[in-house]
Amino acid sequence: MKASIRSLIGMAGMAWLVAVVPASAQQPIVIKFSHVVAQDTPKGQGAQKFKELAEQATNGRVKVEVYPNSTLYKDKEELEALQLGSVQMLAPSLAKFGPLGVKEFELFDIPYIFPNKDVLYRVTDGPIGKQLFKKLEPKGILGLAYWDNGFKEMTANKPLHVPGDVKGLKMRIQSSKVLDAQMRALGANPQVMAFSEVYQALQTGVVDGTENTPSNIYTQKMHEVQKHLSLTDHGYIGYAVIVNKKFWDSLPSDIRASLEEAMRGATKYANSISQADNDKALEEIRKAGKTTIYKPTDKEMAEWRAALKPVQQEVAGRVGKDLIEAVNKEAAAAGGNK
Repeated sequence: MKASIRSLIGMAGMAWLVAVVPASAQQPIVIKFSHVVAQDTPKGQGAQKFKELAEQATNGRVKVEVYPNSTLYKDKEELEALQLGSVQMLAPSLAKFGPLGVKEFELFDIPYIFPNKDVLYRVTDGPIGKQLFKKLEPKGILGLAYWDNGFKEMTANKPLHVPGDVKGLKMRIQSSKVLDAQMRALGANPQVMAFSEVYQALQTGVVDGTENTPSNIYTQKMHEVQKHLSLTDHGYIGYAVIVNKKFWDSLPSDIRASLEEAMRGATKYANSISQADNDKALEEIRKAGKTTIYKPTDKEMAEWRAALKPVQQEVAGRVGKDLIEAVNKEAAAAGGNK
C-alpha cells in the first residue's frame, strides 16, 4: 500500500513537472531558411550569419535550418512553399515578385537605373524600400531586409563588346517582364529558366549565354562553359529576406525582437561582403583561364546605355511611372555616375 502511495506521489510529481515546463521550452522554434545559391556567395554567407546570430540571441530557443543551392525548393516553388508555411524564410531575388503579382519589384531589373550603390541604398533603406515591402503583406509575406549581391555582367561563347554582339543569342533570364524587354531591346531571345538549371543549359547549348554577378557565375561554375564575360554592369541583383507573415506574427514578442536584431546584423554583414566577394570571384574566373574577361571602353559603355535606355519607358506602365521617377530623383539627388 505504501509503495502504491509513493508511486502515486511520484506520478503526481512528474505531472506537476510537465505542467510547469511547457513544450515550447523543450522544443526550439524551427525556422527553415531556403535559398537557391551556393553557401559561399554573399546570400549564402548572410543566411549562415543570420542562423548564428539568431540562435545566439535567443539562447537556443530558435533553431535556424539553412537549405542552400535549391536543396529544398527551386526558384518557381519556393514562394508558394513560403505562403503555404512549408518553409518560414526565403531570400529570393527581387525579380521573383513580379510573377507573384507585385510587379513594382521589377523596378530593380530596369537596366542602368542605379548609377551606383549609393543610389541603390537610398532606395532600399528609405521610403521606397518600405513601400515595396508593404505590397507583399496582402500575399501573406513580410519583408525583413534587402540584401545586396551586386551588378550583373553578360556572358556568352562569343565576345560581347557592344550591344549588337548579343543579337540573336538565346540568353537565360529570370522570370521578369523587364528582363524580357531588356534582352529583346538587344535583339536577343530571352529564355526563362530556373537558376539551378543554368549550368547544364549553357553546357549543352540550350542557351547561349546569361547575365549574373561574378559570385554567382563563379560558384555555379558557369565560367567553365562560357568563353567570354563582359563587364557591362548593366543590371542589378539583390534579394529580399522574407518570412511567412502568419508565422512571424505568431512568435512571442521577445523572440521576434531578438530575430529582428539578428537580421540587422546579418544584413550589415551580407551587404559588407558582396563587393569583395564579386571582386574575388572575378579574379578566380580570370585565374581559371577558361573565360576571357572584357572591360568595355567608355564609348562602348555609352552604346550599352543607349541601347537599353528605351526599356525604362517601355516598362513604365508595368512597374509604375511614379516609382521610376522617384528612383530617378534619388539618383539625381545623390549625383555622380557609377
